[in-house]
Amino acid sequence: MTPAEIRIRPMQVEDIPEVHALDVLSFRLPWSERSYRFEVTENTASSPWVAEALFPDGSRRIVGMMVNWIILDEVHIATIAVHPDFRRMGIACRLLMEGLQEGYRRGARMAFLEVRRSNTAAQRLYESFGFRVEGVRPKYYQDNQEDALLMSLKPLDEEVLRRMADRAEPNPSGGERCNPIKS
Repeated sequence: MTPAEIRIRPMQVEDIPEVHALDVLSFRLPWSERSYRFEVTENTASSPWVAEALFPDGSRRIVGMMVNWIILDEVHIATIAVHPDFRRMGIACRLLMEGLQEGYRRGARMAFLEVRRSNTAAQRLYESFGFRVEGVRPKYYQDNQEDALLMSLKPLDEEVLRRMADRAEPNPSGGERCNPIKS
Protein backbone atom coordinates (compact mmCIF):
# COMPACT_ATOMS: atom_id res chain seq x y z
CA MET A 1 0.00 0.00 0.00
CA THR A 2 1.31 3.46 -0.89
CA PRO A 3 1.51 5.88 2.03
CA ALA A 4 -0.58 9.03 1.95
CA GLU A 5 2.19 10.88 3.78
CA ILE A 6 5.67 10.35 5.21
CA ARG A 7 6.25 12.32 8.39
CA ILE A 8 9.70 12.95 9.91
CA ARG A 9 9.51 13.27 13.69
CA PRO A 10 11.56 12.67 16.84
CA MET A 11 11.87 9.02 17.85
CA GLN A 12 9.72 7.99 20.85
CA VAL A 13 10.09 5.04 23.23
CA GLU A 14 7.01 3.43 21.61
CA ASP A 15 8.85 3.38 18.25
CA ILE A 16 11.77 1.29 19.50
CA PRO A 17 10.45 -2.21 18.58
CA GLU A 18 9.76 -1.09 14.99
CA VAL A 19 13.05 0.83 14.79
CA HIS A 20 14.97 -2.21 16.03
CA ALA A 21 13.21 -4.47 13.50
CA LEU A 22 14.18 -2.02 10.74
CA ASP A 23 17.77 -2.01 11.99
CA VAL A 24 17.89 -5.84 11.96
CA LEU A 25 16.50 -5.83 8.41
CA SER A 26 19.01 -3.21 7.26
CA PHE A 27 22.33 -4.03 8.91
CA ARG A 28 24.53 -7.01 9.72
CA LEU A 29 25.45 -5.44 13.09
CA PRO A 30 22.17 -3.96 14.38
CA TRP A 31 21.89 -1.96 17.56
CA SER A 32 19.96 -3.50 20.45
CA GLU A 33 16.58 -2.23 21.62
CA ARG A 34 18.36 -1.25 24.82
CA SER A 35 20.74 0.97 22.83
CA TYR A 36 17.83 2.75 21.16
CA ARG A 37 16.12 3.19 24.53
CA PHE A 38 19.29 4.84 25.84
CA GLU A 39 19.39 7.20 22.83
CA VAL A 40 15.75 8.23 23.33
CA THR A 41 15.63 8.50 27.12
CA GLU A 42 19.12 9.19 28.48
CA ASN A 43 21.68 10.40 25.96
CA THR A 44 21.45 14.20 25.99
CA ALA A 45 23.78 14.39 22.97
CA SER A 46 21.43 12.17 20.93
CA SER A 47 19.04 13.40 18.26
CA PRO A 48 17.03 10.32 17.14
CA TRP A 49 14.46 10.59 14.31
CA VAL A 50 11.97 8.36 12.53
CA ALA A 51 10.18 8.49 9.20
CA GLU A 52 6.60 7.42 9.82
CA ALA A 53 4.40 6.37 6.90
CA LEU A 54 0.73 7.29 7.28
CA PHE A 55 -1.57 5.17 5.13
CA PRO A 56 -5.04 5.98 3.75
CA ASP A 57 -6.63 3.34 6.02
CA GLY A 58 -5.30 5.17 9.10
CA SER A 59 -2.49 2.74 9.84
CA ARG A 60 1.07 3.89 10.56
CA ARG A 61 4.47 2.28 10.14
CA ILE A 62 8.06 3.30 10.86
CA VAL A 63 9.84 3.14 7.49
CA GLY A 64 13.04 5.01 8.30
CA MET A 65 15.21 6.02 11.22
CA MET A 66 18.32 7.97 12.07
CA VAL A 67 20.36 8.68 15.20
CA ASN A 68 22.71 11.67 15.40
CA TRP A 69 25.00 12.67 18.22
CA ILE A 70 25.51 16.40 18.64
CA ILE A 71 28.72 17.04 20.56
CA LEU A 72 30.12 20.56 20.83
CA ASP A 73 30.24 21.89 17.26
CA GLU A 74 29.87 18.52 15.50
CA VAL A 75 26.94 16.38 14.46
CA HIS A 76 27.87 12.71 14.03
CA ILE A 77 25.47 10.65 11.89
CA ALA A 78 25.56 7.44 13.96
CA THR A 79 23.04 5.38 11.97
CA ILE A 80 20.45 5.87 9.25
CA ALA A 81 18.24 3.31 7.49
CA VAL A 82 15.14 3.11 5.30
CA HIS A 83 12.97 0.00 4.90
CA PRO A 84 13.72 -1.67 1.52
CA ASP A 85 10.09 -1.29 0.39
CA PHE A 86 10.31 2.49 0.86
CA ARG A 87 13.71 3.28 -0.62
CA ARG A 88 14.15 5.71 -3.54
CA MET A 89 11.35 7.92 -2.18
CA GLY A 90 13.61 10.60 -0.67
CA ILE A 91 13.18 9.38 2.92
CA ALA A 92 16.89 9.07 3.73
CA CYS A 93 17.41 12.52 2.25
CA ARG A 94 14.64 14.01 4.41
CA LEU A 95 15.98 12.30 7.54
CA LEU A 96 19.47 13.56 6.83
CA MET A 97 18.22 17.10 6.20
CA GLU A 98 16.26 17.10 9.46
CA GLY A 99 19.22 15.75 11.41
CA LEU A 100 21.64 18.30 9.98
CA GLN A 101 19.19 21.16 10.59
CA GLU A 102 18.70 20.03 14.20
CA GLY A 103 22.45 19.77 14.65
CA TYR A 104 22.88 23.31 13.36
CA ARG A 105 20.13 24.60 15.69
CA ARG A 106 22.02 22.98 18.58
CA GLY A 107 25.36 24.54 17.65
CA ALA A 108 26.98 22.06 15.24
CA ARG A 109 29.04 23.67 12.49
CA MET A 110 30.34 20.48 10.85
CA ALA A 111 29.06 16.94 10.35
CA PHE A 112 30.75 13.60 9.97
CA LEU A 113 29.96 9.91 9.61
CA GLU A 114 31.44 6.53 8.83
CA VAL A 115 30.13 4.47 5.91
CA ARG A 116 31.11 1.04 4.62
CA ARG A 117 33.46 1.21 1.68
CA SER A 118 31.05 -1.10 -0.20
CA ASN A 119 27.94 1.05 0.46
CA THR A 120 28.18 3.18 -2.66
CA ALA A 121 24.48 4.16 -2.59
CA ALA A 122 24.91 5.78 0.83
CA GLN A 123 28.15 7.42 -0.28
CA ARG A 124 26.35 9.00 -3.25
CA LEU A 125 23.63 10.35 -0.92
CA TYR A 126 26.20 11.88 1.43
CA GLU A 127 28.22 13.32 -1.46
CA SER A 128 25.03 14.91 -2.83
CA PHE A 129 24.81 16.82 0.48
CA GLY A 130 28.39 18.02 0.16
CA PHE A 131 30.09 15.40 2.34
CA ARG A 132 33.65 14.55 1.26
CA VAL A 133 35.86 11.59 2.12
CA GLU A 134 38.39 12.67 4.76
CA GLY A 135 40.01 9.33 5.48
CA VAL A 136 39.66 5.60 6.05
CA ARG A 137 39.13 3.66 9.27
CA PRO A 138 40.76 0.30 8.43
CA LYS A 139 38.84 -2.84 9.42
CA TYR A 140 36.23 -0.71 11.22
CA TYR A 141 33.30 -3.12 10.86
CA GLN A 142 33.60 -6.14 13.15
CA ASP A 143 31.48 -8.55 11.10
CA ASN A 144 33.77 -8.69 8.07
CA GLN A 145 36.67 -6.32 8.87
CA GLU A 146 35.51 -3.96 6.11
CA ASP A 147 37.02 -0.49 6.05
CA ALA A 148 34.89 2.56 6.81
CA LEU A 149 35.20 5.77 4.88
CA LEU A 150 35.20 8.79 7.17
CA MET A 151 33.16 11.54 5.49
CA SER A 152 32.67 15.11 6.64
CA LEU A 153 30.62 18.16 5.76
CA LYS A 154 32.42 21.42 6.48
CA PRO A 155 31.13 23.96 7.07
CA LEU A 156 27.60 23.25 8.24
CA ASP A 157 26.21 26.75 7.94
CA GLU A 158 23.11 28.68 6.88
CA GLU A 159 24.16 28.68 3.22
CA VAL A 160 24.53 24.88 3.17
CA LEU A 161 21.16 24.49 4.93
CA ARG A 162 19.50 26.84 2.43
CA ARG A 163 20.87 24.81 -0.48
CA MET A 164 19.59 21.64 1.21
CA ALA A 165 16.10 23.12 1.56
CA ASP A 166 16.17 24.23 -2.08
CA ARG A 167 16.80 20.68 -3.25
CA ALA A 168 13.50 19.27 -1.94
CA GLU A 169 10.65 18.97 -4.41
CA PRO A 170 7.31 17.13 -4.37
CA ASN A 171 7.54 13.40 -5.09
CA PRO A 172 4.56 11.86 -6.92
CA SER A 173 4.89 8.71 -4.79
CA GLY A 174 4.56 10.69 -1.57
CA GLY A 175 6.60 13.18 0.41
CA GLU A 176 9.50 14.94 -1.23
CA ARG A 177 12.45 13.81 -3.22
CA CYS A 178 15.86 15.39 -2.90
CA ASN A 179 17.95 16.64 -5.75
CA PRO A 180 21.72 17.15 -5.53
CA ILE A 181 22.79 20.38 -3.86
CA LYS A 182 23.65 23.02 -6.43
CA SER A 183 27.12 24.52 -5.96
